[in-house]
Amino acid sequence: MSRLEFDGVAHAYGKHAVVSELSFSLDDGEIGCLLGASGCGKTTVLRLIAGFETPSAGEIRLQGEVIASATRQLLPERRHIGMVFQDYALFPHLSVADNINFGMRNASADEKRRRVGELLELVGLAGQHAKYPHELSGGQQQRVALARALAPKPKLLLLDEPFSNLDVELRERLSLEVRAILKATGTTAMLVTHDQHEAFVVADAVGIMERGRIAQWATPYDLYHQPATRYVADFVGQGVFLPGEVVSRRAVRVELGVLEAKLPLACGETCVSCGRNCRIDVLLRPDDVVHDDTCSFQAEIVHKAFRGAEFLYTLRLPSGAEVLSLVPSHHNHAIGEKIGIRLDADHVVAFPQ
Repeated sequence: MSRLEFDGVAHAYGKHAVVSELSFSLDDGEIGCLLGASGCGKTTVLRLIAGFETPSAGEIRLQGEVIASATRQLLPERRHIGMVFQDYALFPHLSVADNINFGMRNASADEKRRRVGELLELVGLAGQHAKYPHELSGGQQQRVALARALAPKPKLLLLDEPFSNLDVELRERLSLEVRAILKATGTTAMLVTHDQHEAFVVADAVGIMERGRIAQWATPYDLYHQPATRYVADFVGQGVFLPGEVVSRRAVRVELGVLEAKLPLACGETCVSCGRNCRIDVLLRPDDVVHDDTCSFQAEIVHKAFRGAEFLYTLRLPSGAEVLSLVPSHHNHAIGEKIGIRLDADHVVAFPQ
């Protein structure tokens, strides 16, 4: 059952359209994410859900109830929506327990005490109830902020760039922990971020936003391997486009060889059914190009980035085109050296030239 629904929602600041014809749904217990570059409209969507902005068209429904439209705007405090901010927004003069209690004003003292204990146990801060925010690390403060948002058992939890103030290692660890906590509590949540790795770690479904619209709403796996548009293919992960020629309905030839496709190739609007000789652009990810010393096809290393367990090589093909390849780090080749490569792609992603 859908917990949150957007149906043709639009919003503008003056004459500047920020969100246009936005439609998607989030099921009970599902974690969604809006992912996109700065200015794409993702934070405005969060503000529309929270009740800080009013849509100019369309409807936003929470558990089937219209909470926002051009003619109806339910007050933020009546929506039963929790929110976690990137700056934590903890009250510095209140203890951890009192911060968590803040959203449970109508609960009894016993209910508050029990709920605080449950949540501190859940977020890994058992016994820290008497401490103050300045006595906690950034990661601990974010856990307290999450516990405070979960305390009143909201219908929906919003997370606005919740890990952006943390260092990379802590951000990755906390992303996994937050997902586990949300799943353990059965909380329906919507995350907003510009960090692809964070989105893919936390969310069940991700919407790639482009100029106020969702270009594709799908699982992280499908976004990476089956992007619906060239924009999504370009935005998600790393990769390059190589020109290709369709040799059959399920095969395309690129400079490195012939790729067999599991799905029919879309040659283009004017020749979808022709099956041969169409020119298309084929997306190759770094894991599609394999270093193999036994291969006669060679490419020149023009750049290398050490990533610990592997190198990300930028390779120049004989035509001058460049591709990326992930190679185990014990294959430490020099820039300017030529190495053998071959294709190993399970998913063929192609778009008309």
